[in-house]
Amino acid sequence: MESLVEATSGAVGSLLSTTILYPLDTCKTKYQAENRAHHHQKYRNISDVLWEAISTRQVLSLYQGLGTKNFQSFISQFIYFYGYSFLKRLYLKKSGFKSIGTKANLVIAAAAGACTVVVTQPLDTASSKMQTCEFGKSKGLWESLSESTWSESFDGLGISLLLTSNPSIQYTAFDQLKSRLLKEKTRKRGGEAAASPSPEALSAFSAFMLGAVSKCIATCITYPAIRCKVVIQSAEADETKDKSRKTVPGALRSIWEKEGILGFFKGLQAQILKTVLSSALLLMIKEKITKSTWITMLALKRFILVTRSRLKSS
Repeated sequence: MESLVEATSGAVGSLLSTTILYPLDTCKTKYQAENRAHHHQKYRNISDVLWEAISTRQVLSLYQGLGTKNFQSFISQFIYFYGYSFLKRLYLKKSGFKSIGTKANLVIAAAAGACTVVVTQPLDTASSKMQTCEFGKSKGLWESLSESTWSESFDGLGISLLLTSNPSIQYTAFDQLKSRLLKEKTRKRGGEAAASPSPEALSAFSAFMLGAVSKCIATCITYPAIRCKVVIQSAEADETKDKSRKTVPGALRSIWEKEGILGFFKGLQAQILKTVLSSALLLMIKEKITKSTWITMLALKRFILVTRSRLKSS
């Protein structure tokens, strides 16, 4: 029950945060995908992408691929939160510990993230291609998938698996900070715990701040891999049709030769802004709807049990 509640609230939070911040995500992805020498760059900063959409009267194109992104985001977050919660509870049950340590938390988060990546990679690749298309020329999900071979749908899978360390770091930091904050709140109340079956939740502000801090740390550490992944997934959209960019060594070499070492951090500010806001919103929404989701699940469970009992008696 708890795993299902975590998965549902996390998926809903992801869906809402993705929709709210999608125009920023599109601008960020198009800016990151550009891999040219400095004097040939089309976009000098992320605001140039926004201005292009406005000047060409394609503002609505900032939402191109939104349906695919939301679909991918909902599925990935549901799988992640369900797997993360399930594996964490299984570990505590098998180990007999009352709380989970940082190392074990990292391993569990990475395992949940790896499962999520393998299932949703084709949707992630299709979403990136749709976002990096020229404004007004984006294709639908089925068309984007059908144009690629099965192996091409998993472009960047290796580096995506590497990037499972990002949410691992983020959610581990968030859980540890959340646990300490709730313990401090309990201590200040004199150690009186509520006799409610529902889990205690953070305030919206606390969840937002903890989510922002944890995601900022994770993003800074893993950003070079994030940039490399975008370059790989958008390779077909590049006018040079450089097929070597579809491999990790090729993408690394392309970024190094054309942009230098600073190229690995191109768009870092935009990435931090987008991911921190997205993660903070996701965790804030998740924390606020967890209790209502828990109550709904309990009511649904009771309804099913009562209905089953009546059917048996009749």
